[in-house]
Amino acid sequence: MTLLSNLNVLQIGSGPAAAVCGRLLGDAGARVTCIDANPDTGALNVHLNHGKLVMRTQAEEQGALAEAHIIVIEGSPSTLAAGRYTPAAIRAINATAVLVMISPYGQTGPCADDPATDLTLCFASGIPRLLTGQGDDLSEAPIAPAGGQSAFIGGVAAACAGMHAALGNVPGADIDVSIQEALATLAITELARAGVHGRSWSRKRLTDGNGATVCILPASDGYAAISPREEKQWASWLAAMGSPAWGNDPRFRKKSDRVANWDALHALMSDWSRRHTKQWIADTAQAAHVPSFPLREVAEHLDSPQLKHRGYFRPIAVGGLTVQAPGHPFGLQLTRGDQHEQRASQSSLPGAMPLTGVRVLDFSWVIAGPTTTRYLAAMGAEVIKVEAPGAGDPGRTSELHTVLGQAKKGIVLDLKKPEGVALARELAARSDILLENYATGVMDRLGLGAEALKAVNPHLIYISASGMGRSGPDARAVAYGTLLQCYAGFAGLNRHPERPPRIGLAWLDPMCGLMLAFIAAAALWQRRQGGAVARGDFSMIEAMLWTMAEPLLAAQTGKPPQPMGNQSVRHLPHGAWRCAGDDDWVSIVVRTDEEWRALCGVVPALAGHVHANLEARRATSEVIDAALKAWAAPQAAAVAADALLRAGVPAAALARSSDLVASEHLNARGFWDKHTKGVLPGLPWSASVGRVQGAAPGLGADTERVLTSVLRLTPEKVAALRADGVLG
Repeated sequence: MTLLSNLNVLQIGSGPAAAVCGRLLGDAGARVTCIDANPDTGALNVHLNHGKLVMRTQAEEQGALAEAHIIVIEGSPSTLAAGRYTPAAIRAINATAVLVMISPYGQTGPCADDPATDLTLCFASGIPRLLTGQGDDLSEAPIAPAGGQSAFIGGVAAACAGMHAALGNVPGADIDVSIQEALATLAITELARAGVHGRSWSRKRLTDGNGATVCILPASDGYAAISPREEKQWASWLAAMGSPAWGNDPRFRKKSDRVANWDALHALMSDWSRRHTKQWIADTAQAAHVPSFPLREVAEHLDSPQLKHRGYFRPIAVGGLTVQAPGHPFGLQLTRGDQHEQRASQSSLPGAMPLTGVRVLDFSWVIAGPTTTRYLAAMGAEVIKVEAPGAGDPGRTSELHTVLGQAKKGIVLDLKKPEGVALARELAARSDILLENYATGVMDRLGLGAEALKAVNPHLIYISASGMGRSGPDARAVAYGTLLQCYAGFAGLNRHPERPPRIGLAWLDPMCGLMLAFIAAAALWQRRQGGAVARGDFSMIEAMLWTMAEPLLAAQTGKPPQPMGNQSVRHLPHGAWRCAGDDDWVSIVVRTDEEWRALCGVVPALAGHVHANLEARRATSEVIDAALKAWAAPQAAAVAADALLRAGVPAAALARSSDLVASEHLNARGFWDKHTKGVLPGLPWSASVGRVQGAAPGLGADTERVLTSVLRLTPEKVAALRADGVLG
């Protein structure tokens, strides 16, 4: 029994994001069939389409179209209109399926038909401005993340949106996924800050560049990442380093001091770390309960005892070789139940959202979990966010809660008190989904673990999210998303070859939020259609490796991945060139000889090379680079990109968050939502089913309302609980 065994998915065309979407749905158990799938026999394509059925005849295609619950197709509006199966032709055969359309810039808006590539989409989203963190040298070109991440993020967003729409009662729902928007929302805090305050993040390092929160140290055999961000962690870290004399230096006493004197502090820690191996540093830190991981190559994970314990990898055949491909990160267990609809049945009411009637008990905090429940709330779920007395979710100290807390209800429970735990159990008994991302063992010790709550609600979908998963030898490792990016090999690949790795954008957490929202919707589908109840043990490191399939497979097929900056083995030119202005860059990619001729028509210095094929361009790459450098330097990046796009050459200026706020295209698509102080970013998709909006709750703002309406407590009982400190 699999989660989506009764869901039919049709993947049309050879688009990589559509293949990723189909892969994720297939990993959850859906029956995925393909029309006109990419015939490439490369390792990545073989992996993405492994186990999918390929339709060979027109009769088979027509049958698959008619039977599909979700249809996924990739392409810009003009591309889809010229295809064998246009959206109109699809609807003529199947008027009730969810139609998921993935494209670079969406199906509407003035940029909808602009040519695009992985690199230019990343630049258009602003991600390269944030990816590698702040640095001292702004002549270092910003880079896109390794491994074709635009297709993975677009595909995961498409699977998430499609799965939610499939739960609704609106036949023939349309989903429009813009890869630019899906990428941009990974930097949700920066987008919200720009939308509310008009401020954009700079690549230029200020003070510590966030190093006092999380940093990379050189080791004798590579690098290790550490994150002693709390004062007690810092004290433990000093002890782990052997209590050096400089640990008592007033310059490093408090975190604010460490920020102000970061360069001196990092040099002292580096002197110590260079004498030890990366694994020894990480093990020593973890033993002291300080979050730390070594920076690994992706191939090192193939022998991971943790991943072997969890049965993560699956063998597939590629070009005569048997290689290990990434499996899914969901850690699913299914318990056979009855056809239990509970409040979820309300989604069949006229005008209801896909998750109308679904109650979610949210024990998550910071980014990954709150991102998940933001999507669930947007799709109509009643999300009850449970916070501890005091400061509440750390996201409240920034714009994070303002955007991720939208349309939720906020309550405060002191889970250190038996009465607080009892209230949590009663809420779980009346909920459909519980999501938690506490440290391994915490919920069990509280009596709120999956097994304990099964007794009060056998129909509760219980989803845990953790760095390494809840089982295995590394289950109790202290982990943050940015550290896991280092551990997975992501940070090591996201750099120019001559530069050391840096920690930047918290990429993994929001990506996991999309995956978790997807699996929550898939679990609801199974409970409604198949009667089984899911328990999810989600592993963030497994999710990170799932999206790093390209370098992971390359490492096993004779092409060990190396950091390449913006270079490409397939296309040339392929990179970014600095323009006039403060840290302005234009990204340019040429994929075909036709695009090369178009580029030569825009850049006069290249006119004499108009007939150069790819091999000739490689032989003259330095000449091409110099010509593009000279051409771009006196121009504004937006002007340069516009000239190239009008000629049919994929290009994009490096966007600031404020540029995205002002974007004519994004505003035409309704990406930004009005807020009392400005605007907030919307979802990474638009849908005909709509979405729910609402302000983020104040700390404990809905405690009394939830306890009286959901648990039927009297106002007097609530007042007594508050007097006893149970409600903060």
